[in-house]
Amino acid sequence: MMGTPSGRIRQSVLDWLKDPAAHFPPASLHPDPADPAGTAVTARAVAAKLGVPRRTAAAHLDFLSRLGLLRTRRRFLRTYYRRDEARIAEVAQLFEKNW
Repeated sequence: MMGTPSGRIRQSVLDWLKDPAAHFPPASLHPDPADPAGTAVTARAVAAKLGVPRRTAAAHLDFLSRLGLLRTRRRFLRTYYRRDEARIAEVAQLFEKNW
């Protein structure tokens, strides 16, 4: 799954969301009130970084959300995305055990 062009895009997004402050402009970051240490970004910010339309970025983000690798939070008209570290660790452990 990660060897395809789509997989590489999704891997890049997951890598960028490890440290969103280093990869996205400050105006696109949103502190998550549920997790003071966590920062979330919008599909628009991810699209700008990828150089693709917002709908394309949203499709990748929604896919990762459905897998449980990202958490979402709606705020007014925007959806903010951030990594779900517990779920990512769980999936990584499954792959280490050769599933």
